[in-house]
Amino acid sequence: MNQQAYEAGQAAYKRGDVLEAVKQLSAAKDPGEVSGAVDHLLGNCLMKMGRYADAARSYADALQDGSYGHSGALSCNRGRALLAANRPQEAVASLTMAVQDSDYATPYKAYSALGNAYKRLGNPREAGVAFRNAAIDENNPNPSSALCELGNCFMQMGRAVDAVEAFRTALDFAGPLENQSPIYGDLGLAYVAANRMSEAVDAFGHATEGGYQLRPEAQAAYDAAQKAVSSIQSGGPSETDAFLAAAGYGVGVDPLDPTGATGEVMPSPDDTGFFSVSEEELVAQDKRQRKERKARRKNKKQHHGGRIIAIILIILVVLAALAGFAYYRGYGWPTQDTVVKELFNAGADGQDTDLLFADSLSDEQVKQEKDLLPSAGGTVNIDSEERHMTSSTVVASVTLPAGGTQQYRIALSRDGIGWKVSGIEAMYASQSSGSTDASAGSTGTISTNN
Repeated sequence: MNQQAYEAGQAAYKRGDVLEAVKQLSAAKDPGEVSGAVDHLLGNCLMKMGRYADAARSYADALQDGSYGHSGALSCNRGRALLAANRPQEAVASLTMAVQDSDYATPYKAYSALGNAYKRLGNPREAGVAFRNAAIDENNPNPSSALCELGNCFMQMGRAVDAVEAFRTALDFAGPLENQSPIYGDLGLAYVAANRMSEAVDAFGHATEGGYQLRPEAQAAYDAAQKAVSSIQSGGPSETDAFLAAAGYGVGVDPLDPTGATGEVMPSPDDTGFFSVSEEELVAQDKRQRKERKARRKNKKQHHGGRIIAIILIILVVLAALAGFAYYRGYGWPTQDTVVKELFNAGADGQDTDLLFADSLSDEQVKQEKDLLPSAGGTVNIDSEERHMTSSTVVASVTLPAGGTQQYRIALSRDGIGWKVSGIEAMYASQSSGSTDASAGSTGTISTNN
């Protein structure tokens, strides 16, 4: 090894002259020579330059030097480089090697990168396992970030109650100077998905303190939670039964096994790999963690829900989770197809349909949308539905009394637990051939208010 070139490369790297560092380090080795120290530093330089694939090769070369060691750090760096180069599957293999090195002092770095790699691959379960391991690493200075990622993985898996606990624990570990508003926003979404509306309102209230702007989906969930709480306080009907009915769960469903055998809606924690200890150990660990967190929470303004201590509360939580899951998946009451059928039938009968339209539409916009409806009644068939939490699209065909069929695309936006029409588009044959003329001869097309 050319020691002089290596030391010159080190000096250039320290003063931030990455180009000079690469030049010197590239000259520090003879062809075919193995040097972990040179290739490690060269990989770091290439990462700073955005040459991720080259950096991955340098780290791989450094791993060939068995006398150099640092295999955990090198494998982690190589995994990060591969992930930055959009090669997540290779990144998973390298990062898995990193966490298997018992001498690696900061495995949380590799676990965090591994979680991001699995996210890129669309695998929230394995991503959650990685983020959980990152969070519990005692050397991790910021477990809050990993816990938030874990909560997001739970949300993708439809496990809103577990997501709530992850976000609440993230708040416990958040530093005093850390902006907690985004965490409270995610916690509010998890509460809504779990149908714990009053707690959702409280979480969103904390999030918006200080002028923090919620994301559109979070703001929509906040509005829905406020309406739900207001309905309960005024003695209105519970949302749970309507949500369950809209999602297809009828009377006689066992709330502790809502899917009968599959467990698809509420996956069992025993099947996830997130926990591998007994129930007694979890209880003991929970007691210890409560004592440890008590001091950290002393001066924090947080809302803590009660723990489930009886089977009746377990049943209620499962029911609430199902209702929240239905809301998250785009179900509502009345359903989208019910609103669409009522729109066409009431309009044809000359009944007032104004209440079926979204409040965001002006009177003129509502008039333009109503002008697209057929003037006479006919059979309405729902061709397709695309559901999301805050918006949906329904394609319907109307068989006209005079003969023929007209197809419409109806956009709907969330209104509390139900839906309202935000736009109507008459679909013609020209559309299927690529034409953008959606309603030739009509006074309006689609409303863009969602």
